[in-house]
This record gives sequence, C-alpha cells and structure tokens, in this order.
Amino acid sequence: MKIHEYQGKEILRQFDVPVPRGHAAFTVDEAVEAAQKLGGPVWVVKAQIHAGGRGKGGGVKVTKTLEGVRELAGQILGMQLKTHQTGPEGQKVRRLYIEDGADIGREFYVSLVTDRGSQKVAFIASSEGGMDIEEVAHSTPEKIITEMIDPLTGLGDEQAARIARADRHGRPHRRAGGHPVQEPVPLLHADGRLAGRDQPAQP
Repeated sequence: MKIHEYQGKEILRQFDVPVPRGHAAFTVDEAVEAAQKLGGPVWVVKAQIHAGGRGKGGGVKVTKTLEGVRELAGQILGMQLKTHQTGPEGQKVRRLYIEDGADIGREFYVSLVTDRGSQKVAFIASSEGGMDIEEVAHSTPEKIITEMIDPLTGLGDEQAARIARADRHGRPHRRAGGHPVQEPVPLLHADGRLAGRDQPAQP
C-alpha cells in the first residue's frame, strides 16, 4: 500500500495524533486558497509523490508570504522530482500539500516495518531526526533502536519505556540490524509538544 503524506496525516488525525494543519492542493490557485485557510505566518509547500527525499530533491519549500506560496506551487507542480528513491527518471508532481510552518526545537525518527521473517513489526526509532536515516545507520548505528513487536500483544510497557529513553537521551539500548528501513516518520518537538511531520506509507 502506498499513500501520500496528506492521506497518512488524515488517518493519524482520526486517531487523535497531533500533526500540523494542512490541505492538499492540485492547482496553484488551490495552494494559495489552502494557505489562506491556514492563515500563516509561515507555510510549507510540499510535493506529494510516493518517494522519500523530497526535501533534498527540491520538493519541499518554506515561505512567509502568499505570493511565495503561489510562486513555489507553480515551480513544484508538474516538476519531475528526482530523489534517491525515484531513480534517475524521477516522478512527476501532480499534487501538493500546504502545511503550517513550525518552530522546530528537535526532530526524531520513528518507523514501523513488517519483518516477514519473524512475523512481527519492527519498531525502529532514532533520536537523530532532521538528517538521512541511512547516514545515521552508517555513521552512528548506536543511535538507532529496534524493538520487535508481536502484533497479537502489541507494544509492551518496557519496550515503550526503552524507546522513550532512547529518543530522550540519544542512547538506545538495542541496535537495529538488517531491517528494511525504507522511510521513517520524522517527528518534531515544537511549541512544547510532539507532532508527526511526515507520514509516508510503503508496501
């Protein structure tokens, strides 16, 4: 299953998970209307494709004016966005997500990945958000923690406590090994609370 960021965030809202406000847009005019609804003073214009690395590829931009939203939406809509996950051909951007900007104090990563071998869910987390998780895994693998979750029993209290300690102090108790970390979910700490910043979904 592949869904876009704005679709994933709508699912999280249904379960009362805090996420920044935002609206999908399919045209430049819709992008400006979405920004007007949000009210500002900072907006993020985000390309919606089924691939990670959109920011590095030029598909995520920040602006403080409505005219900036219009200009960025015109630049990003229709572009052939190339990232490390799209391949050299890239993917055409046909929709945008206009989102409230946030005063980010700190970023984290969280990912839930099906481990077919154990028939469990690998809960992978890192205190090192705001950078490539692949680079973290290569340079400082001790900053990534993995907890294997039995889907029949769910996440245990002790597992949750270990993940929380790792994210708070950057000292995981267990290292990830061999799991397909395709696209972790960045979390941000802003205005005294945690919120989901990006919600990609992979098969």
